[in-house]
Amino acid sequence: MTSRIVSVFGATGLQGAAVLNALLKDGTFTPRAIARNPESEAALKLKALGIEVVKGDSLDKTSLVSALRGSEAVFAVTAPIFPLKAEGEGPNELVQGKNMVDAAKEAGVKFFVFSSLPSIAKISGGKYTNCLHYEQKSVVEQYLKSSGLANASLHLGGFLENSWKFGLLKKTATGFDLAIPSFSTTDQQAFTWVERDVPAATLALLKNYTDPSTNVSGKSYPVINANISYAEFAARIGKAIGVEVAFTTAPPSGTPARDEMFAAHAEYSGLYTATPVPNPDLVALGVKFGTIDEFLESEIKPRFG
Repeated sequence: MTSRIVSVFGATGLQGAAVLNALLKDGTFTPRAIARNPESEAALKLKALGIEVVKGDSLDKTSLVSALRGSEAVFAVTAPIFPLKAEGEGPNELVQGKNMVDAAKEAGVKFFVFSSLPSIAKISGGKYTNCLHYEQKSVVEQYLKSSGLANASLHLGGFLENSWKFGLLKKTATGFDLAIPSFSTTDQQAFTWVERDVPAATLALLKNYTDPSTNVSGKSYPVINANISYAEFAARIGKAIGVEVAFTTAPPSGTPARDEMFAAHAEYSGLYTATPVPNPDLVALGVKFGTIDEFLESEIKPRFG
């Protein structure tokens, strides 16, 4: 029986590694990691798990065609290259994403799942235009939809894992502080439990894309676990770990892309208010979303409790 290979970009990052592990555990598909350096420490750890690691550079389409040969499907995430550059100014997510799509077509891939973001410039009617990491992902998503490949895109909110990965929870004399730019105590944020539910959504799409009755191709799926304020999130963390967790509004960072991102999320309630939480389209495909309480119990308490 021919292996149903799913090649994964961003294999050593949060999303890609989580998808690879889920594919390996589920067993329906054979995971293949695409990495710029197959001999890196992170890549060697994937090999130790029994995952094939193949060399491929998202800025080099030729290398990607070779890396994707034999793949049935792809999970792709592009990564911002700092400082952020507009189209034509140098390497950026547009180059990465379009190379991935073009290489997948050339290699005969049948289905392409892209971790994307909506255009903040479009949502805000042109008020916020500096979030190039959102704009470029959105352009790649449209490029994918027009490519002729069967495809689906996942739209993510604020990563719950950033509580520790980006140090959002900072120790204080009495507990912790959760300081976020632009957000007031009542502004809502859309939160995504990346390691749990990005793989769950990806697997559901992979298992259903060949079924014409599900009609998943060409759609964008918000993967949101909760839409709540940071103040409520802080209070629930505090209750879970038994110490005071305060929410404060942080000053702007001085980086336009980052500051406009937070401002837009605060102004537009996390960007995804048009889709109920949990997403009924993904629930219909069998995705069982995690809850904030489950996240606090399994992730926050062991780290901060």
